[in-house]
Amino acid sequence: MARLVIASKNEDKIAEIESVLLEAGLADSVVRGLEWDDVEETGATLEENALLKAASVAEATGLPALGDDTGLEVDALGGRPGVYTARYAGNGASYEDNYRKLLEELEGEAERSARFRTVVALAFPDGSNILASGQIDGVIASEPRGVGGFGYDPVFEVDGRTFAEIPASEKNQMSHRGRALRSLIREVGL
Repeated sequence: MARLVIASKNEDKIAEIESVLLEAGLADSVVRGLEWDDVEETGATLEENALLKAASVAEATGLPALGDDTGLEVDALGGRPGVYTARYAGNGASYEDNYRKLLEELEGEAERSARFRTVVALAFPDGSNILASGQIDGVIASEPRGVGGFGYDPVFEVDGRTFAEIPASEKNQMSHRGRALRSLIREVGL
């Protein structure tokens, strides 16, 4: 693939995506510095939101665009926050606000199983697109631990460590977003 735009303005997410693309030898494909209007996540599913972002940015820039949406699905909360993961504590809430709200809702709850699920969409200016997804199962820790990562990383635990306690390179190998991106790369044949 010659060039593509990452359909996000979240620098943490962009860095994580670029890291996976670098491992695949595709880092030089990413075009930065382009402008587009914010894309409102109005979809009812992760798939719809990923495609909304990618298609909108592909149309605005005239380049293939990679969009994603991630949901944290907590079993004790009936799958919430799900599609509202990034704005769980309200629009404009910080990462900490979001995971603190989650911890409050799970206080006293023994069943803390959860999964992160990411859907990535690669949309082309001609309107065609390709979707892929990735998932990782874990549990919600009772308190935040670690200093790395972003979002819910301090409270999402896999094999006894939170994502915030795991080095970024190791996290990218196991994470939902890394799995989704590698699946997309295989699908596209890059």
